[in-house]
Amino acid sequence: MTHLSARRILDLPAIGPCDSISLPTLLRALIRVSGAIIARRSDAFPIHRRIILETIREVGVLQEFFEDVAERGTALPASATVGLSELYIALHKIQNLISDCARRGARLWILARSDRVSSEFRLLIRSISVALDVLPLDAIDAAPEMKELIFLLSAQARKVGVEVDPADDSAARTVRFVLDQFKSGAAPDPADLSRVLKRLDVSTWSECDEEVSFLEEEMFSCLQEESNEVAIFGTLMSFMVYCRVVLFITIDGEGVGRDERARRAFDTSSLNPQTLVCPISLEIMKDPVTISTGHTYDRVAIKKWIKSGSCTCPITGEKLTNVDFVPNSSLRRVIEQFYSNKGVEISESNTKHTWNIEKTATPFSSAAAGATKMAVAFLIEKLAKGGEEEEKRKAVYEIRKLSKFNLFNRACLVEADAVPWLLYLLSSSSSSDASTQLNIVSALLNLSKHPNGRKAVFEAGGVDLIIDIMRVGLKVEAQNNAAAILFYLSSADEYRKEIGEIRRAIPALLELLQEGSYRGKKNAITCLFGLLQYPGNHRKIVAAGAIPVLTNLLSSDHVDLANDSVQVLEKIAERDEGTDAIIGSAGIAKIAEILSSTSSRSGKEHCVSLLLHLCSNGGDKVVSVIEKIPPLISSLYSIVTEGSPQAGRKARLILNRIHRRSTIS
Repeated sequence: MTHLSARRILDLPAIGPCDSISLPTLLRALIRVSGAIIARRSDAFPIHRRIILETIREVGVLQEFFEDVAERGTALPASATVGLSELYIALHKIQNLISDCARRGARLWILARSDRVSSEFRLLIRSISVALDVLPLDAIDAAPEMKELIFLLSAQARKVGVEVDPADDSAARTVRFVLDQFKSGAAPDPADLSRVLKRLDVSTWSECDEEVSFLEEEMFSCLQEESNEVAIFGTLMSFMVYCRVVLFITIDGEGVGRDERARRAFDTSSLNPQTLVCPISLEIMKDPVTISTGHTYDRVAIKKWIKSGSCTCPITGEKLTNVDFVPNSSLRRVIEQFYSNKGVEISESNTKHTWNIEKTATPFSSAAAGATKMAVAFLIEKLAKGGEEEEKRKAVYEIRKLSKFNLFNRACLVEADAVPWLLYLLSSSSSSDASTQLNIVSALLNLSKHPNGRKAVFEAGGVDLIIDIMRVGLKVEAQNNAAAILFYLSSADEYRKEIGEIRRAIPALLELLQEGSYRGKKNAITCLFGLLQYPGNHRKIVAAGAIPVLTNLLSSDHVDLANDSVQVLEKIAERDEGTDAIIGSAGIAKIAEILSSTSSRSGKEHCVSLLLHLCSNGGDKVVSVIEKIPPLISSLYSIVTEGSPQAGRKARLILNRIHRRSTIS
């Protein structure tokens, strides 16, 4: 078979048998692929249902014919190769097309592409007729009644008329009408939206969110590939986001005072962790996806497997009929709960969007802009009104989702005064629920990535509140996110001084640096580095006891934390009081250890720069310590010969100081 590559929805590559395939093997392959198509008969097909079921019926006739020929065991004539090969190609395309139509989350896209889908079915059914015409039925040993059915099927397929279902066409026209309303700034009638969702068989918040997630994934793929379909995906995503925000009061029919994990919480103490392990990486999965064979793997691992040229299931060795990855949401929730019960945080798989989020700064269409602005206005109204707490909690969760990957959404939310309302809720009893507090802080974190969002946090007096959450947040993730908010605030020159003047800010960061999770420490140390860019904060950070905390981190098992500590110490050592504190903490030996052990080029350069600052400010007191550490001297010589020009120059300056001291002595 030809090599399989990743397939986008409604892309139907011609997958033909290899030239050397035997006719019995080809016949078995036809029975297998036709059986896979027939097995989809019970799937939900809210769109194009009539033509899909008719196509499956016709494939059923073909399967009966293939099985009859196979059971008789008579050798097939060589002249049958072309016809059977063409049938194989057509059936594979039909299998992919039906799979796309049944794909959860893709229903609005299938509806929007109704004309194309109908055209594809029409072409594929007619290609079956063409393949049957070149099949030498007279030379094939099959029951007369089966041959008669094949003749009849060929005639029907030749004349088939495939049109868009009137109900599908009506729903598609309603979608276009609503998009025109968004474009003109008019709010659509909720009844129109409900009719569309009913046709799509989308009846819950989660089903609507599945549609949004699919469209978002496709949109980001289009951004990466610079496809001209990005505007269509972005516009349809905005349509479904508006539906999700406006039409659903609750999430999955339950109150939204708890997040999704809490609502599905269960005891995982008796769970065997091996059931959560990826068969490829042999590590607990973070982003489990299911492939065509029904087996589940971590997304990163199975992608590497396929990119290496393997197009079989790693467990069964079975040939993959496609390389679509279906997110296994149920298993992901189990994994998240497993980590949560053990007090370990599992990060969300967001890195795939980091390279193209900048392209979301402008709306994908005027309709998308209108839908987003109306959805935002609806959510802010829910926060501002003194209504049901659950409505506010849902609004907060929606704001968190809206602000996650889209810069235009963040700008709209900031402009609509989402930040002060979120801070107000954070200070009220509404945030006494741990999940709601986390959603508020996460939303504020997303909005603080926008320059005007940072300004809004300061103008609303939110920094003290953020520090409180960093210290005593109800969830570790909330504390970590609060530290991340401070980091984004400290990235702006005008806010560094003000944060440093808040008495509790620096001690709270150091406390998190000592006792927090890995991510909490990472956020705290980057925030400290940001605060150090304002000279007035140096003395405050040293006085708060930062040096012992940072030198302890030099021994961290996390190499990046140790390197970050070196970078912060380097900045502190630029001033005399910082140098004195570092010398007093006996940190030079640990710095020497990192210099000799780290493989990071930047880590080595920061170590050398730190040592040079210490030598410059501490004089002979530091040089005398350095010259007593032979491995450090050896590392400095290595950097002179192998390091970057800048690092080599600094290492040479340190060695010269050591030599001068030795000469004088």
